[in-house]
Amino acid sequence: MAQMNISIPDKLKNWAEARVAEGRYSSTSDYVRDLVRRDQDAEEARQRLQAAIDAGRASGVSSLSLEQIITEGRKRRGA
Repeated sequence: MAQMNISIPDKLKNWAEARVAEGRYSSTSDYVRDLVRRDQDAEEARQRLQAAIDAGRASGVSSLSLEQIITEGRKRRGA
């Protein structure tokens, strides 16, 4: 496993240590790893959403009414 040294303000250090003291994490390193994983997951979700937005914009203007679009969406979801 790679090592990384970081500098953070005392307030953030105290926050991370409090999470460990609560028993939520085994160490401050565990806490930071979790934060990085969550950030990575959020970025991947953002990229998927952006790709869907881009695909929607590229698909052009629909000739369907709003009601028809809603009905089609419900059919696809099985609702």
